[in-house]
Amino acid sequence: MSLRIYGNRPLKTLPGLETRPTPARVRQAIFNIWQGTIEGCSWLDLCAGAGSMGAEALCRGAARAIGLEQSRKACAIIQQNWHQVAKPEQSFQVICGDLLKKVPSLAGQQFDRVYFDPPYASDLYRPVLEIVAQSQLLAPAGELAAEHHPDRSLPDQVLGLVIVRQKVYGNTALTFYGW
Repeated sequence: MSLRIYGNRPLKTLPGLETRPTPARVRQAIFNIWQGTIEGCSWLDLCAGAGSMGAEALCRGAARAIGLEQSRKACAIIQQNWHQVAKPEQSFQVICGDLLKKVPSLAGQQFDRVYFDPPYASDLYRPVLEIVAQSQLLAPAGELAAEHHPDRSLPDQVLGLVIVRQKVYGNTALTFYGW
């Protein structure tokens, strides 16, 4: 599958839809919504897939990006993609493993922007939102965007995180949370 991000940069992906990359239209919408807040930010990419969202954030000037992904093959692709786009002054880390076990290890760190894109049918939404809230991973003025199917409703509030906006783009919905 061919995938291009900001500046027409090509990224590697796994064959098929194993990692279900975020559609270009949705990626563009996210970065339009968060325009002016990416440069210098700290980015967390949960269920990172091929790493297209984190790569895009790095291309747009994020100071650091951390990606979590369960698939070992996908982690190798993310590492290659981010290495290709990151500038020397930017840092990035790819963490491979079970999301519910790995996210708590980030406690003590804060992120300005969090992108969360689990498999749509998974039961990860509420538990991950709870971990993010309990661990205070979202910076005070930060936002978390959860990608999901439009037919799925996400909780209005999770341990202090509240919905600040929702958008629908065809078969993809985005629910944004903040404090």
